[in-house]
Amino acid sequence: MAQKYYWKGYLKLSLVTCPVAMTPATSESEKVRFHTLNRETGNRVVSQYVDAVTGKPVKDENEAKGYARGENDYVILTDDDLDAVALDTVKTIDIEKFVPTDSIEWIYLEKPHYLMPNDAVGNEAFAVIRDAMKADKVLGVSKLVIGRRERAVVLEPRDQGIVLWTLRFGDEVRPEENYFADIDEEADPDLVPLVQQLIRKKSAKWSPDMVSDPIQEALLKLIAEKKKLLKPRKATKGKASSAPASNVVNIMDALRKSVNAEIKGRKAG
Repeated sequence: MAQKYYWKGYLKLSLVTCPVAMTPATSESEKVRFHTLNRETGNRVVSQYVDAVTGKPVKDENEAKGYARGENDYVILTDDDLDAVALDTVKTIDIEKFVPTDSIEWIYLEKPHYLMPNDAVGNEAFAVIRDAMKADKVLGVSKLVIGRRERAVVLEPRDQGIVLWTLRFGDEVRPEENYFADIDEEADPDLVPLVQQLIRKKSAKWSPDMVSDPIQEALLKLIAEKKKLLKPRKATKGKASSAPASNVVNIMDALRKSVNAEIKGRKAG
């Protein structure tokens, strides 16, 4: 079965471009989820959009985005309208800056995604960008449209791939000094070694099992017991989306042109 990806597009550094695919590094698909049912019939209860004035259901083809400009007065935007103003970052991760690996505070890192080559032709370009960032111990800074919203992102080389982190905006992060400034208690120096002893006794090598979900495990056990009395239904499978067309250029030529362009730009300045 072909791998399904959350996003497909291009990774770009100056004139070097390679097709890439991205998938979230975390998932909640294994979590137990419940559907709302009609207890009398056992059928699922579905939700639908209803016109707030007429009370009648709205067909899918009649749904549109609306921007309020007054009470009960909206500017309607269709999907075509929104697509017309799409930014280049919808399909391209253009690395604009590089920063030291330890320069971005953890609190700005929002959600990790795995970024990987999506075409054998672009493997070399991907590997060169990845390994160059590793060698210089830097992160790549770029922007990417996710869900019609442009987000700042950083690219972190890791193992054979790249981890792309979406970043929180500055106004989303609360300054820590607002909460820690009044903490002026100093630890008793005689007590610190005792706590250190406890820390050493409880120290262990990290394992994902340390953060297992006991409620999830209990629910799965309960569901397994009830499933013994029911006949399971077969799940339907979706189709994988087609890959984007390749616009890869020769990596060595692109690198030479990029470096020459930078040198000429400095001399001109």
